[in-house]
Amino acid sequence: MSQHWDLVVVGAGPAGSAAALGALHQRADARVLLLDRADFPRDKVCGDGVAPHALDVLETVGVTGLLDDWPVAPRLRISVVGAPGVPVVEQAMARPAQVVPRAVLDERILRAALDRGAVLRRARVRDVLQDGAGVGVVLSDGEVVRGRVVVGADGAHSEVRRALGPAAVPPQKRGTTAIAVRAYAPVLPQHDGVQVLAFSQDTDRPSYAWSFPVGDGRANVGFGQLVDSRSSAGEAPTRARLLERLEELLPGTTAGAEQVAGHPLPLSTGRGGVWSVGRVLLVGDAASLVNPVTGEGIYYAVLSGVLAGRAALGGGRYDAMLREALVGHLRHTDLAARLVRSDHLLHAALRASARDGGVFDDVADIGLARGRLTRRVVTGMGRALVGR
Repeated sequence: MSQHWDLVVVGAGPAGSAAALGALHQRADARVLLLDRADFPRDKVCGDGVAPHALDVLETVGVTGLLDDWPVAPRLRISVVGAPGVPVVEQAMARPAQVVPRAVLDERILRAALDRGAVLRRARVRDVLQDGAGVGVVLSDGEVVRGRVVVGADGAHSEVRRALGPAAVPPQKRGTTAIAVRAYAPVLPQHDGVQVLAFSQDTDRPSYAWSFPVGDGRANVGFGQLVDSRSSAGEAPTRARLLERLEELLPGTTAGAEQVAGHPLPLSTGRGGVWSVGRVLLVGDAASLVNPVTGEGIYYAVLSGVLAGRAALGGGRYDAMLREALVGHLRHTDLAARLVRSDHLLHAALRASARDGGVFDDVADIGLARGRLTRRVVTGMGRALVGR
């Protein structure tokens, strides 16, 4: 196997495989190596929600029909548990989402990249070293694999980001980290075909319980909450406590739960983040691209991956492209995350959504893809506050 590559991607999940696809779409004969420590298919802690916007991005690099055989979950239900007078809002989404286990989704995107010429190798990465000729990726056995550009797509605990040093790790601030627990359990009859989000009235927000039907009789269920990034690990909520919160908000969802696992979520901020250092580009969770309201990250992973892959093969400047695509949206999600911490504003958003299906669609788009706090949302919330 050649040890000199046009692009070396560390991590073969959606962000990494999308980077490979972006590079190979930019130049079909590009030499692209994917490194991952796991064999595929493999499980990954996630809510498993896939917005159609992510599939739109994959279509731009020639991947079509990826989930055509997978059922959609057409309806979305949002509530605030323990808030009298606040409506439970439910309607069909303008563009239905799908709930696809990561073991399935990741393997399919990876397969698309391999079919186009990428090479996959199982390996652990220990260090990343840049010099004038490119980037050297040091593997756990001491071997060095060289690439003209390297993409770090290795998640929240990114070894690539760590290797880049302080320049890639901005000072942590309060409210930039969340933690979630996820499990699979038999779907409750009242939740079948409905993606359910249940906010709590008595917990620091943004935090919520969820139940997302997979389509095979199971649901992906879980609970996530904001964590003060300056707290010690001992103060973080335990997995048991997170499961208790899930059961409190959505009774019955934890019965028969299996594959219980927790995971940190490095949330996006309104100012963006550190996305590249020299010839190393960070994507997905490794770039802290996680929606601060919902914890969604698949759309961001696929989008940032494709843009990084294109940039690596001369298709533009990565930071500029990502900034143009996402920074406006990230500013709005940052503001939305602040708004949902207020009972009055969260309740107003739900009342406005109950009155106007367009407001509901805009609110859903903020949490699932690249939506913004539109004039329609702001006006609807204002009217709900005045009416209240």
